[in-house]
Amino acid sequence: MKKQQIDHILSKMLDSHDNVSDLNLTPGKPLQVESSGELVAVDMEPEFKVLTPFQTEIFALNLINNNRKLMETLIREGSCDLSYQLGGKARFRVNIFSRSGKYSIVLRKLETKIPTIEELNLPKAFHTMAEEKNGIIFVTGGTGSGKSTSLAALLDKINEKKSVHVITLEDPIEYQHPQKKSTFNQRELGADFDTFPTGLRAALRQAPKVILVGEMRDRETVEIGLSAAETGHLVLSTLHTIDAGQTINRVLGMFHTEEEKQIRIRLADTIRWVVAQRLLPKIGGGRVAAFEIMGSNLRVKDSILNGESEGKTFNDIISAGKAQGMVTFDEYILSLYEKGNISEDIASSYASRKDIVGRGLDSIKSARGETTTNINSLEIDHGYKGRE
Repeated sequence: MKKQQIDHILSKMLDSHDNVSDLNLTPGKPLQVESSGELVAVDMEPEFKVLTPFQTEIFALNLINNNRKLMETLIREGSCDLSYQLGGKARFRVNIFSRSGKYSIVLRKLETKIPTIEELNLPKAFHTMAEEKNGIIFVTGGTGSGKSTSLAALLDKINEKKSVHVITLEDPIEYQHPQKKSTFNQRELGADFDTFPTGLRAALRQAPKVILVGEMRDRETVEIGLSAAETGHLVLSTLHTIDAGQTINRVLGMFHTEEEKQIRIRLADTIRWVVAQRLLPKIGGGRVAAFEIMGSNLRVKDSILNGESEGKTFNDIISAGKAQGMVTFDEYILSLYEKGNISEDIASSYASRKDIVGRGLDSIKSARGETTTNINSLEIDHGYKGRE
């Protein structure tokens, strides 16, 4: 299979539906794309009714393109990541992985234009984050929740406002930042550095003010990231966690019990913001982002140092921190429902605390003059005479 054939197939898949975010090649299934959050089959000429293991393997080998390091990683670890350029049409983040000796491929479409905070309608707290001088900002969420896009918008704001050296360590490079007011050096795992810890150590000798670490996957990366934040750098990174509390616990869980107290002290001193995000199905199609945002204040630092307790959970602190730009998922979900972006069913199903969101939904509906119960009428049962 030649590159022209690969590019032809990928191009046809991209153009097959609106709002395509991912291309999926799995043995035993037809060519598929994810359109507005749902996998749909792609019609091709000639027709691919069902992909064979041989076809997906040949496709994978062509994407790897004789890269020895990628081949070794795929065989040793069962998956590998790379980037792929489809002419001037699109760039992809590619993951090739094995399952029962067969290979599947997922290509995530990367946006070529860097979105702004305003275009993404991100919370106002992002403007404050762009002004931070040092510390750590975590942007968290599941795969495909939009973490990289939010971070790209944040870096773009820094690029417009500050004349600083920015180094990014990515796997792979997703958004290519132009040289505006800041000086950008973007480095890709596998091509420019071997591991995040080695890349991060090297970055500290390259005189940056801002460092983006694509993902804090292990204890060593977190430890060097904390050191960078303590020595006056602003460190931006991601974690696969669903909310602020779980983010703190995930970081603590990477260290031994005897180190916990010291790590709690370092985290309390360095964390500036934790942003968790999820993508929710939007009324009329597409998706809309919901956020939980926790900033740093005395109560947050106390809970990081001493752990959560009754009345001092991260959720309680965030609820009380609206004036500082903090917001819980449930509050944000209710605001999306009030604006008409999401349905009542979606609001309920994505809620962290369903009872709180349920009461909030009833309150919004009541203010609109809508019914808040499915019970149409109540009648007295005349057949019941009671005890005589």
